[in-house]
Amino acid sequence: MELSGVSESAALLRAKGATTQAGFTSERIPGWLFRHRPILMDDGPGHLEHRKRLVRFFSPRTLEDTHRAFIERTAAGLVDAAKREGSSRIDDLALFFSVRVASEIVGLSGGDTEALARRLEAFFRQPPVDHTRRDHGRTQRQWARAAKDALVPLMSFYWRDVRPAIRARRARPADDIISHLLEHGYRPREILMECLTYGTAGMVTTREFMSMALLRLLQDSELRARYLGAEIAERTEMLSEIIRLEPPVSHIYRRVASPAPGCPYAPDTLVDINVRRANVDPEVFGPDPEAIETGRGLPAAARTGLSFGDGAHRCPGSHLALMETDTLLVTLLRAGATLERQPDRGFDTLVQGYQLRGLVVSFTAPAAAP
Repeated sequence: MELSGVSESAALLRAKGATTQAGFTSERIPGWLFRHRPILMDDGPGHLEHRKRLVRFFSPRTLEDTHRAFIERTAAGLVDAAKREGSSRIDDLALFFSVRVASEIVGLSGGDTEALARRLEAFFRQPPVDHTRRDHGRTQRQWARAAKDALVPLMSFYWRDVRPAIRARRARPADDIISHLLEHGYRPREILMECLTYGTAGMVTTREFMSMALLRLLQDSELRARYLGAEIAERTEMLSEIIRLEPPVSHIYRRVASPAPGCPYAPDTLVDINVRRANVDPEVFGPDPEAIETGRGLPAAARTGLSFGDGAHRCPGSHLALMETDTLLVTLLRAGATLERQPDRGFDTLVQGYQLRGLVVSFTAPAAAP
């Protein structure tokens, strides 16, 4: 069952208790492994309570008051280093930047974040999957290979990054997610999976969006001039339009548990929400939905369409993703970044999103600040 309209898709995602997570191969993960199931793959009252406790780490006020200065310093440092080199491969720069920011909020900031980023990246080098099939389109041999290929980077991530952070936070709690999880009785394996979720959310989706948004701006001089001349609120609205048109996750999969208002489908039905098609729904975005326009008159949460999901699994880091993307792009463009090499385009079947690799910028005279 495929849905491609905003209204019907949002209704399904908001239908409490009606569906369960069916993306990211979550249905293959045994429930007995965890007393606290990872937030990305959990559903029900426990999931909602977990989200309520975690939302404060990603609220707009917390990000402004606690993290904006760090995000700006990190972007400035990385771009300054890139300028000294004369050019930069953006998928690498965006990887290191997004993982460094996520690590600060999660509590993994005690080590080498570039090495951490590479460990997380290695975890996702797996055989392709097909979420519409019960076996996810993999043979038993491919599942065995996926488990083997994931185990080494996962264990390296635990021993080099997560375990030292757990020890540090047990000795001295801080205002971060690992300290929060320890306070609520999470075991090391459960903290590992939460760290993997937050670390890879920043790496896999935000990294790709940073590259895509920068590419859009570099290819459109008028749009770039508007962006650089705008204040933060308008720039954020422009980025909301870009992520609506270029969603890093193009399909959301849910399995029907029981029919409910907003979910009139039979139990066990796999529902495929086509995010890219829903995000150009003319009933919501007007007669020219594929244009990048500000002032559509939509609430902030609706401007991005379904790019951050909706309902109980709406991405809690949506404000963070837009803030750090804006910070990095403004820093690059004001430093004079110009397009040197077009990226190679691929598709990650696990997250159902695009991959841009090899986008290279060089640095010329800095663009004029507004």
